Amino acid sequence: MTNDSSRPIRTAVAGFGLSGSVFHAPFIAANPAYSLKAISTSDPGRRSAAASSYPAARIVDTPAGILELSGELDLLVLGTPPATHYPLAKAALEAGLDVVVDKPFAVRSAEGQELIDLAARLGRVLTVFQNRRWDGDFLTVKALVEAGALGPVSRFESRFERWSPEVPKAWKAAATADDGGGVLFDLGTHLLDQAVQLFGPATVAHAELETRRPGQRVDDDVFVVLRHSSGVISHLWMNMLCAQQGPRYRILGGEGGFTKHGVDPQEPYIVAGGSPLDAGYGVEDPDWAGMLGRDGHLDRLPTERGAYPEFYRILAAKIADGGAASELPVPVDPAGPVEVLQLIEQARSLAERA
Repeated sequence: MTNDSSRPIRTAVAGFGLSGSVFHAPFIAANPAYSLKAISTSDPGRRSAAASSYPAARIVDTPAGILELSGELDLLVLGTPPATHYPLAKAALEAGLDVVVDKPFAVRSAEGQELIDLAARLGRVLTVFQNRRWDGDFLTVKALVEAGALGPVSRFESRFERWSPEVPKAWKAAATADDGGGVLFDLGTHLLDQAVQLFGPATVAHAELETRRPGQRVDDDVFVVLRHSSGVISHLWMNMLCAQQGPRYRILGGEGGFTKHGVDPQEPYIVAGGSPLDAGYGVEDPDWAGMLGRDGHLDRLPTERGAYPEFYRILAAKIADGGAASELPVPVDPAGPVEVLQLIEQARSLAERA
């Protein structure tokens, strides 16, 4: 569809689990540049919640039901399980829609590249929801690195560790790596993306993929070492059975370091019923401020405000300016997520040979 910039972007969200209900629908509904027209979910409880929260949206059972409405839409947001991302994005692009794909972009890097080529050929906007580029703590780290505040960085440590002894979702319990299952595809996609955004292209030097929880079929405890072409070494941990969590970030440079505990507050704020329009949205408790400097000479550094709404603001500007023909950037160039998928493939290959 060709969007008329004088009207809101007619948007549908496929899937209304955590992704659709927390990371997409609230931000679309809060931005007047969009009109949330349809939501797909077959779960009765989620159907009821979607209808209650977004009474103007049509609720359909499946993403196929959304595609049947493609003539009335401009944009499809995919918040469905990873194995569905490639076929659904392909179908949506071919139906004339612009597309947002939640992470991971696809299960295989070749599929992601095929989608990029297809979108270019069809003249459609395609982007990937790497929302944690707008975490407040990541924005803080990015500003430090760009300012050279730590001197030349030698080591970057980043963690997503949680205590979640039971697998919460049926599809996650059943998913294999071929389905995009496991913590490397889930939280690891964010950690890899952030490391590459900060320090540039990398290769995987070491990878450990373990399965700890009963009933889990694929990795839930992962450690990956990246060697960046810039010379930085990244150590990345992702663990769903972690009883004592390490720092979210630790960065070591020639002139100082930065250590930060805690997790960005935007997701729990929305889960608790808050709105991205609230004055307190994205603001972290000052007690979680990171420590900057050297041992014995440390200063607290307040965390920047988190900014997930920026993703949809940038996307709306792109679409309103002419979509794929516009010179404005998409919020996330999908080439980056393809690079992340290539790193995941390297990590799996290394771990299998170990």
